Amino acid sequence: MAYTLDNFCTDAHALLKAKPLAEALPQVAERLSHLLVNPLFVAETFNDDMPPGKRVLFHDKELDFYVLAHVQEGGKKGKPHSHGSSWAIYGNAKAVTGMTEWRRVNPASDEHYELTMSSQYGLGVGQTRAYGPGVIHSTEHKQKAWVIRITGTDLDKLPRYHFRKQDKILEAA
Repeated sequence: MAYTLDNFCTDAHALLKAKPLAEALPQVAERLSHLLVNPLFVAETFNDDMPPGKRVLFHDKELDFYVLAHVQEGGKKGKPHSHGSSWAIYGNAKAVTGMTEWRRVNPASDEHYELTMSSQYGLGVGQTRAYGPGVIHSTEHKQKAWVIRITGTDLDKLPRYHFRKQDKILEAA
């Protein structure tokens, strides 16, 4: 029997309720990878005619996490950001999401941020990655991609870090 969205949401709820966040997130990410390789789920969730944007597939009212389907347009490179006090899990159903993780290198007392790249990799079909609260990362889509993102809450309601003009990214020496 194929792993379904309902199976995933039930498993995610149980893991997030029973375990500390640092333990639960990688396990939820692993379950998401099983969902992303189910061709029926992908066909029911995405199609080639969908415009770029996001849709809510599921909202767990008790724990307040969201399962979102994103159609990402190609040729798009996001700026470094975090999800504030929340967390996120990314997974791909089609194409590759280029991911870069960043680390702040100046004191938190400074008004601006100085970032350096700490890792860079791609998430292909069926691959997932969890990002805990405060983890600074950026995404890149060289071609149109179908992405599932799980968030710990409605991120539009949280204060979050976004890269600004007065901030700078330090090049690796």
